[in-house]
Amino acid sequence: MNIFTIIILAAILIDFVLGIVANRLNLKALTKELPEEFEGVYDEETYAKSQEYTRVNTRFGFITGTFDLLLLLVFWFAGGFNWLDQWARGFEFGVIGTGLIFIGALIVAKIVISLPFSIYSTFVIEERFGFNKTDAKTFVLDRLKGLMLTIIIGAPLLAGIIAFFEFGGPWAWVYAWLAVTAFSLIMQYIAPTWIMPLFNKFEPLEDGELRQAIEEYADKVDFPLQGIYVMDGSKRSSKSNAFFTGFGKSKRIALFDTLIEKHTTEELVAVLAHEIGHYKKKHIMKNMGISFLHTGIMFALLSIFLQVPALFDAFFMEQMSVYAGLLFFSLLYSPVETILGIFMQVLSRKHEYEADRYAAETIEKPEEMVNVLKKLSKDNLSNLTPHPFYVFLNYSHPPALKRIEAIRSGG
Repeated sequence: MNIFTIIILAAILIDFVLGIVANRLNLKALTKELPEEFEGVYDEETYAKSQEYTRVNTRFGFITGTFDLLLLLVFWFAGGFNWLDQWARGFEFGVIGTGLIFIGALIVAKIVISLPFSIYSTFVIEERFGFNKTDAKTFVLDRLKGLMLTIIIGAPLLAGIIAFFEFGGPWAWVYAWLAVTAFSLIMQYIAPTWIMPLFNKFEPLEDGELRQAIEEYADKVDFPLQGIYVMDGSKRSSKSNAFFTGFGKSKRIALFDTLIEKHTTEELVAVLAHEIGHYKKKHIMKNMGISFLHTGIMFALLSIFLQVPALFDAFFMEQMSVYAGLLFFSLLYSPVETILGIFMQVLSRKHEYEADRYAAETIEKPEEMVNVLKKLSKDNLSNLTPHPFYVFLNYSHPPALKRIEAIRSGG
């Protein structure tokens, strides 16, 4: 057992243990008393249901997480990666073809193995709590479309990265960085108009009171509206959401049909104001900048570790390769990813507070933002009293109570 084995194994186990500790604390933080702020929004039955939803998902997450961990450890220490590598090399398709077979086989195996868990989550847990609207046909088509996109988009990108590191010399990491950055920017334009419509229908918001109110608000805050769309979120779930995506002419704001169904015009304008707040505060650009910088650092480190035989020895590999190195480095890099993930969660929560504040300051009735948060919490059966440590590790949005307090205090 070399140093890389110890580091990677320790990182995986520490992450797993941290997750268990956070989940246990989160369950202990559940209280039978409804927070005073939500009186009149939740009844006793709905509040109890929201807590049970948290418990059920926590237990299910522990089962899936434990299964994934054991599967990885068994495959790793049984020499599975080397066996798969030798099998892929047997096709004699060259380094790029072999890499695609090696990584592709792992992806397909992961999809197949996780399928029963996905089915149970969708058709048992989500069904039990009244969220699931997905039928078998939609479920199957979603996965087939996802696999198709992985092949059409993911395979060429992976092939390019392998080629850069295989033939690009000492500056390979720079070429790969620039290519992935360009790819990410292009996807910002392609995804809203070509990819997302493969999964959902996006219909322009029809003329009427809501569209007029949104356009008046957009004029007020000098926001160029390229498109307001209604997404058929009810096709899969009764949960509600809204999001902002894309750049330039592909920029769009999407409101779930379930959101429109459950909220007043004033509340929907508040939701839109929050999304515009992200744009006005340049949160998307900041996140992309951090992501691009992180990608560059990661590729620079990858170029070093691809030359270290001990990393491959840790996985019992007979031969070194770029494609296997990509996978092994991702496991070695996981402690950095965990720390960066926590940092990004902290930053994301800060951005949510800023977007809330922007909305509260620019809409006529700031209390409408509070009403939205309360209704969304109820409709999505959110945990109203999550433990701070669990929030620290996992929440991209602050808990609803904290957001409401911040809106009321003007912070």
